[in-house]
Amino acid sequence: MRIFAITLLLIQSALMMGQTTGAISGTVIDLYTEETLIGATVRIEGTELGTSTDIDGSYRIENIPVGSYNVEASYVGFKTKTEFNIVVTSGNDNFVNFKLEEVSTELEGAVVIADRSISITTPENPNSIQRLSTEEIKANPGGNFDISRVVQSLPGVAGAIGVGGFRNDIIIRGGAPNENVYYLDGIEVPNINHFSTQGSAGGPQGMLNVSFIEGVTLSTSSMHARYDNPLSSVLQFDQRTGNPNQFQGNFRLSSTEAAITLEGPIKEKVTYLASARRSYLEFLFEAIDLPIRPNYWDFQYKVNYKMNNKTSFNFIGLGSLDEFSFAVPKNSDPDKEYIIRSNPLINQWSYTTGVSMKHLIENGFINVALSRNMFENRLDKFSDGNDGVEEFRTLLSESQEIENKLRLEVSKYSNNWKYSYGASIQYVKYNNDFYSKLSDEVVDPVSGQVVQPEVVLDFDSEINFAKFGLFAQVSRRLLDERLNVSLGTRMDMNTFTNNGMNPLRTWSYRLGTSYQLNDKWTVNASTGSYYKIPIYTVLGFKNEAGEFVNKDNDYIQSYHAVAGLEFIPKGNLRFTLEGFYKSYNNYPVSDATGVSLANQGGNFGAIGNEAVSSIGKGRTYGVEFFAQQKLTKNIFAVLSYTGYKSEFTGADTDVYFPSAWDYGHLISLTTGYKFRKGWEIGVKYRFAAGAPYTPFDLEASRQQYLLLGEGVPDYARLNSEKLPTFNQVDIRVDKKWNFKRVTFDLYLDITNAFYMTQFAAPRYTWQRTEDNSGWATTDGQAVSSDGSNAIPLILGDETNLITPSLGFIVEF
Repeated sequence: MRIFAITLLLIQSALMMGQTTGAISGTVIDLYTEETLIGATVRIEGTELGTSTDIDGSYRIENIPVGSYNVEASYVGFKTKTEFNIVVTSGNDNFVNFKLEEVSTELEGAVVIADRSISITTPENPNSIQRLSTEEIKANPGGNFDISRVVQSLPGVAGAIGVGGFRNDIIIRGGAPNENVYYLDGIEVPNINHFSTQGSAGGPQGMLNVSFIEGVTLSTSSMHARYDNPLSSVLQFDQRTGNPNQFQGNFRLSSTEAAITLEGPIKEKVTYLASARRSYLEFLFEAIDLPIRPNYWDFQYKVNYKMNNKTSFNFIGLGSLDEFSFAVPKNSDPDKEYIIRSNPLINQWSYTTGVSMKHLIENGFINVALSRNMFENRLDKFSDGNDGVEEFRTLLSESQEIENKLRLEVSKYSNNWKYSYGASIQYVKYNNDFYSKLSDEVVDPVSGQVVQPEVVLDFDSEINFAKFGLFAQVSRRLLDERLNVSLGTRMDMNTFTNNGMNPLRTWSYRLGTSYQLNDKWTVNASTGSYYKIPIYTVLGFKNEAGEFVNKDNDYIQSYHAVAGLEFIPKGNLRFTLEGFYKSYNNYPVSDATGVSLANQGGNFGAIGNEAVSSIGKGRTYGVEFFAQQKLTKNIFAVLSYTGYKSEFTGADTDVYFPSAWDYGHLISLTTGYKFRKGWEIGVKYRFAAGAPYTPFDLEASRQQYLLLGEGVPDYARLNSEKLPTFNQVDIRVDKKWNFKRVTFDLYLDITNAFYMTQFAAPRYTWQRTEDNSGWATTDGQAVSSDGSNAIPLILGDETNLITPSLGFIVEF
C-alpha cells in the first residue's frame, strides 16, 4: 500500500503539468504482397485529424486529444479498413499498422471500396476465425492480462472448468488442451504457460506480455497448410515493433506480479522491445495460509532490423523460470492436507528463441524462420507428505524437450490468384529419467495372498530424430470477387516412429469456400484433415525390457467439416453462425486403463508416460453463435454461445464416452463503456453446463491413498457424473490520468464479483484426528498400510471466493 500512496502523491504533484494529447504512428501495406502503399489516407473517426503515408508507407498523427478512437485507412482500389478502440495516451505513442486488401475488379473510375474490416475472414480462412486486439486483451474483465483466459470469451472456446480453478487450459470445440499450436511472429512456441503440464499445454498463468501484442488470431478450422500438428486450432500472436522514434516503456504492478517493458531505437533501422516479470504469489498464499508456494519469472524480447525496403529481420525470445513448492500451513485442515499430498513439486524452465527474415519479391515475399526451443521439467512426489525423504518417493521425472526448426515459405499474389508453398525441417531431442510407483503391494490380511503386486515404472530414455513437412496452398477470387475458393495440402514425416517416413499416411488437405450474397450476407463452408505426431512423453516411454513400445503409434488424425453464415449489417457490427463436426482417428489409448488420452491434460504434472495404443476414435459436433459490436458511441460488446457434444472411445472402439471436456453449453458475454475523463468499466459473464467427472473406485482408493495422495478413478464409470453449472461474473474498472509524457492507469479487477459458487470434481482423502495430528482410524490404532482401518472422506470442492485485484500501470 505504501507504493500506491507514493504513486498517488506523485500524481497529485503532477496535475499542473498535464499534457492531454498523444500520437499514433504506423504503416500501411498491401495485405498479399506486403509492399508499402504510398499516399494512403489515415484518419481518426469523429475528428478532423488525419494524414497520408510517406514513401516508406509510414504515417504519424500528433496532437490527438487523449481518449479512445476508431482509426481508418483507405487507398484507391483497396478495401477500407478500420482498427477499433485505439487508446491514445500521453505516456506512450500508439502504433497502428494496416494491411489493406486489393480489389482488382474492373471498376469505373477511381473508387475506394466500402469498409467491411470487422470481418476478418480471408480466402484461406473463410470461417472459424476470430481476432483480438491488444486493447480487448488488456481491458478484459477477469483476464488479468492473460491471453489464454481472454480467448475463452470466443465461440467454441472453454477452459478446464472442473479441475479446481487456477488454470487457463484452452479447450477448442471439445478437443484436448494439447490439440492447439501457438505461433509468435511466425515462430512456433510450444509452451505459453507457467507450470505447464508436460504433454499438454495449460497452466495457471500465461507467459506472453500483452504489451508486445499487436493482435491475436484464433483459427478453429480451415487452418492454413503451413501449420503442422494442429488438431483443433492455431493461435497466432502478432507482436508489434519497438518505438523507432524515442525511448518509452511501462511498469505494471498488481496483486500478484510486477512487470516492466522497455522499448525504443537502438540505431537507425533497428528497434527493440524487452520485458521482465516476477510473481509474488508465494507471499499472497502465505498471507492467506494456503500451503502452495508458486514462484515464476518470465522474459521476452523482440529486435527488428529493417535492412532496406525489401528485407527485414525479427529476432524474438521468450523464456520462463518456474518453481512450485509447498509449506506447512499454520492451521491445517483436510483440504490443505489434500493439496500437499496430491500435487507434485515442480521445477521447470523453458525458452524459445528465433530469427525470421522476410524478403519482398515481385508480387509476393519469402519468409525464412530459424528457431530453437527447450523445455526442462522436473517433478517430485513423496507419499504421505514426506517431501524430500527418498524412501517415500513415488515420482521422479527429469526430462528435456529440445526442438531446432527451419521453415521456408514463398507467398505470391497475381490476378486474383494467391498461392504459397514451402517446407520445414526439425531436429528433435527428448530425454527422460523417470520413476513412478503406481501401486503398493496389497496382501489379503486373512489368507496372506498377494491381491495386487507392487507396480513400478523405472526407465531412462533418450531419443533423437528429425521431422519434415511439405505444404502448398492456393486460393482464387471469382465472380466479381464474390466467390472465394481455397485448397491446401500437406505431408509430414519423421524418422522415429515405425511408419513415420511414409508421407501418404499423413497426406492432408484443406478446402474452403465462401460466397458473398450481398453487401451484408456471406455463406461459407470448409472441410479438411489434420495430423499431429504423438507427444514426446509417449514416444520416449520404455517398458521393463527397455523397449520403446510406442514406436508403432500413428499420427493422430482429425477431420473437420464446417458450414456457416456471416452477417454484417454495418461496419462495426458482426454476427456469425456456424455448425461444425470433428472426428478423430488413431488417438492414443492407455494400455493400463483403456482410457483415451484425450481426457487428460487438465491437471499439473505430466501425461503420456505409459504404454499406449493408437486405436482411439472421437467425435465432437455442435453449433456456434457470435455477435460483436466494436467501439460505437463509447460502447463495445461481445456475445458467444456454443452448444456441442464431445465423445471419445477407449479400448473398445465401438463405445463412445463423454470426454472430460463435454460441457454441453457455453455462454460468454463481455461488454464495456468508456466514460469521460479516463473512466472505463467492463463486465464479463460466463456460463458452462456441468463438467463431467469420473467417480472413485472406493476400494482401490483406500488401498492406494497413502502412496498416491489421491483417489483412484473408477474407469468403468468414466465421466458418468456431472458437476453443477458454472457461472461467473467479472468486473473491471479503470481510471486513467494523463500528464506530460506520463500516463497512470489505476484499475480494479474483481473475479466472481457476484459471489457465485464454483464447483470442481470431488476429491478423495481420509479423515484426520480432531487435533489434526494424524489420520483418524476405526480402531484407534495407527493407520494400516492398506488403509483398511482408515475413514474415507470425500471432499466437495465448492468455493464462492471473490478475488479482487488492485493494480496500476505507469506509461513513460
